[in-house]
Amino acid sequence: MTIFKAYDIRGLYGTQLDAALAEKIGRAFFAVVRPKRVVLAHDMRPCAPEISDAVARGLRACGAEVTDLGLASTPMHSFAVGSGGFDGGMMVTASHNPAEYIGLKLSRKGAVPLSREEGIGAMEERILRGDLPADAATPGGLVKGDFTKAYVEMVAGKARMRRRLKVVADAGNGMGGYEWPLVAARLDLDVVPLFYELDGTFPNHEANPLNVATLEVLRAAVVEHKADFGVAFDGDADRAGFVDEKGGVVTNDLATALMAADVLSREKGPVVYDLRSSRALPEEIVRHGGTPVRGRVGHSFMKKAMRERNCVFGGEYSGHYYWRENFHAESASLAVVAICNILAAARQPMSALLKPLRRYLQTGEVNFKVDDKDAKMRAIAEAFADADVDWLDGVTATYPAWWCNVRPSNTEPLLRLNLEANDAATFETAKKKVFAILGKPVAH
Repeated sequence: MTIFKAYDIRGLYGTQLDAALAEKIGRAFFAVVRPKRVVLAHDMRPCAPEISDAVARGLRACGAEVTDLGLASTPMHSFAVGSGGFDGGMMVTASHNPAEYIGLKLSRKGAVPLSREEGIGAMEERILRGDLPADAATPGGLVKGDFTKAYVEMVAGKARMRRRLKVVADAGNGMGGYEWPLVAARLDLDVVPLFYELDGTFPNHEANPLNVATLEVLRAAVVEHKADFGVAFDGDADRAGFVDEKGGVVTNDLATALMAADVLSREKGPVVYDLRSSRALPEEIVRHGGTPVRGRVGHSFMKKAMRERNCVFGGEYSGHYYWRENFHAESASLAVVAICNILAAARQPMSALLKPLRRYLQTGEVNFKVDDKDAKMRAIAEAFADADVDWLDGVTATYPAWWCNVRPSNTEPLLRLNLEANDAATFETAKKKVFAILGKPVAH
């Protein structure tokens, strides 16, 4: 399986991605983007500095000037790309993946992401052909950069808290333990910290808030400390997952609904959401005067929609939240600040605010191992041909009383199902019909 993915580059350190290949990736990035100035950063994984240095060698050999931020979160890097006027950015991280992985997230000027269709695929082809730029007559320079203060001021400056709150924050030994304390120090908060120590071996749990099993310690701590809510960051701190004051898991589509209502109270406009989200989300966007924009799964697609539709905000089921303030890129810390603002202004706890949004029944994302993904998706379309069927991302079949989306994994022989219904009877009947086509779900 190629390490050049749909939205980033990611593979096993040493066997799939080493310093030699990283230097070629730097050269390939130069060939595709043609940058004069590139900003580089890396996360807390033990191998990340080595890979970052190799990428810098490749860029500089081609004549690009490299500004090295050193240790930074992905949102901090995106902010640097945009605010610093750089021609491109390369962030060395494998996000929430286990310790043995490393990778890169890539962007053009303005923090516009590269995807496989727009840049990453072309980079892979050049590396495979050996079609890489020769050394420039004069290598590019290397300078140290630091956008930390400006980023923290931007995020903390969005706080409008009317009362002091208590929050439990689980950094999962990832970059949230670097970024979030800097922001929290500027806010009127009592913070209970969990796993702030930077450790790319992830000794406590996977830094993936979409995996409910990783939230157990956070949920218990919120109840124990009588906190207003809890937040868990992923490995590179571009995603956040929330739990309410009872320790209940908040699905990210409903967290997006809360934040969208808050954003729309100040500025009307389009809000992008991914097609796995509950119907409650677009309904809430409309109710608060916004225009729902249904988008494809994946940060590059969401950011593209943000720009093309001039969206005021965006949220993805995976816990990415997109902000114009951060050049249409993610910022988990901005999402936490938004939740703080909402709860500080509300007369109700988080669970009460969420209760009316939980008006439909959802499966969540369910995985199925299949040999022929395309054939199974066609079977779904044929079985529900009387529905409103579309192929925006995988296949979606929509009825008045229920809908489902079945989309292929980019990296595994899996189909991923999201299904939602208006009532329990419809929910069970629809599940039975869809499962009969897709087979038995697998744990993932």
